[in-house]
Amino acid sequence: GADMRTEISTAAAFVSRLLRAAGGVGEEQLRCFRECLQEAMREHYRHHWFPLVPSKGSGYRCIRINHKMDPLIGKAAGTIGLSHERLFQLLPSELTLWVDPFEVSYRIGEDGSICVLYESPQPGGKAAKQLESRSSCKEEWRIGRSSPSKAYNMMTVS
Repeated sequence: GADMRTEISTAAAFVSRLLRAAGGVGEEQLRCFRECLQEAMREHYRHHWFPLVPSKGSGYRCIRINHKMDPLIGKAAGTIGLSHERLFQLLPSELTLWVDPFEVSYRIGEDGSICVLYESPQPGGKAAKQLESRSSCKEEWRIGRSSPSKAYNMMTVS
């Protein structure tokens, strides 16, 4: 079945760890936040989870903080009395979290590197082939970026 428990709990635990690291949020609040975020994600992703085509719906499942608070994080934070203003103080101002079947990854900052939090092989053993043809929201962000990367600038220096 379309079980997304591991991916969702990995993503929610990651955001909770960021909050814990920032300090000022109690353990009980963090636990409640994590549970509320998981519930919000489950609800949000219910009809947008396609294990056979993991990249389908990737943009819809992408959690973003970019001068605007992601509504799922905002909703969960509201349940423990954290305002959006307080969240912006506690969390990175630029955070992208991709929650896809078999993979959860994140990037902090617009030009940060993408780090994988969770990865599991896809059933069917065709993982290598699927990964090649897969276009997820990660590649689209890279392609859509207007500023050249720092590595590119270094190569053009004569």
